[in-house]
Amino acid sequence: MLSGPVGIGAKGNEGVANNVSQTKGSIVYVEYAYALQNKLVYPRMVNKDGKTVSPTSEAFQAAAANADWNSVPGYGVILANQPGAASWPMTAATFILIPKQPPDAAAATTALKFFAWAYANGGKMAEELDYVPMPAEVVKQDQGDVGQIHHRERRQAALHHKLTLHGTA
Repeated sequence: MLSGPVGIGAKGNEGVANNVSQTKGSIVYVEYAYALQNKLVYPRMVNKDGKTVSPTSEAFQAAAANADWNSVPGYGVILANQPGAASWPMTAATFILIPKQPPDAAAATTALKFFAWAYANGGKMAEELDYVPMPAEVVKQDQGDVGQIHHRERRQAALHHKLTLHGTA
């Protein structure tokens, strides 16, 4: 059994990255956008298919495109270690939840209008911020299910909206 402190705590990507930069041989888990913007060194990794890949927008999108989004109710798929020769093994998505029966129909309508706008216009903005938009085929599938939300009488099993992908470098 270990005794004494294990690791060093820090707040946010910046705090963690700063501590790591001062500790020889250390490893940090930060979001891809932060790694790019701060010119951090990142590794290549071997994915589920045994291929060595680099963390890139294309590799994150490959992981999302190769995931079986129907395998978990509400699209709650863990994107880590998805199949595919080009898939980055440490990918995650941002999810937004809408309850089955929204208590405020007007707020639900406004939220759904925002999601529609984000899908139509947000991809380029995400890329400009070094985030990765969902692949078009995943967006299309998700938009079909979003159309089934009818304020109070909707068939929504806590519908997840996949807006952007996050990779870790």
